[in-house]
Amino acid sequence: MEDFLSICLGLGLAAAAGFRLFVPALLIGLGIRFGPEGLSSLESFPAWVGSTPALIALGAATSFEVGAYYFPWLDNVLDTIMSPLAVLAGILLFAGATTEMPPMWRWSLAILAGGTAAGLTQSATVIARTASSVGTGGLANFILATVELIASIVFSAVAAILAPTIPILLALGLAFVIYQRERAPAHGSTGADAARGTGNDMRTE
Repeated sequence: MEDFLSICLGLGLAAAAGFRLFVPALLIGLGIRFGPEGLSSLESFPAWVGSTPALIALGAATSFEVGAYYFPWLDNVLDTIMSPLAVLAGILLFAGATTEMPPMWRWSLAILAGGTAAGLTQSATVIARTASSVGTGGLANFILATVELIASIVFSAVAAILAPTIPILLALGLAFVIYQRERAPAHGSTGADAARGTGNDMRTE
């Protein structure tokens, strides 16, 4: 049961890193520093994460990341940089949450499950942001950035408090990504068909 809860915690934190890279690490540090003593969900993480230098560094990195995503088009550039880093962060956060597991299983699951969870949520944000940038010229990206920040905080908090619900949230995220990927070609086909129809009408006239 403890291994299951640790895996769920790792999945939740990894997914949160896909929304915002540094938010889950900052929240872990704050939980270690200011949370209830002996908070079991954070006991597997090293104490230095809650140290003053670590909190200052994580706070600065989080502030920069969160602020940068509120600038249209700069957020799309950041996605190129953050996507591989989010997967790496997901692997490390998952490994940090499952220290009681045998090393081979721990790191294998960290790569397969943690990396996938972070990549899944990061892919969802990239798809949504690209659609927003194209459809609204980046005007709606401000709202999207706020939603992503809230999602990262919620995933981190839920992972620490209600870890068993994380697989359900990830399943919903996977469904969203599949829906968006299936929807994009359909829109493209509709536009192409309309263009061909217009061309035929002009030739007929």
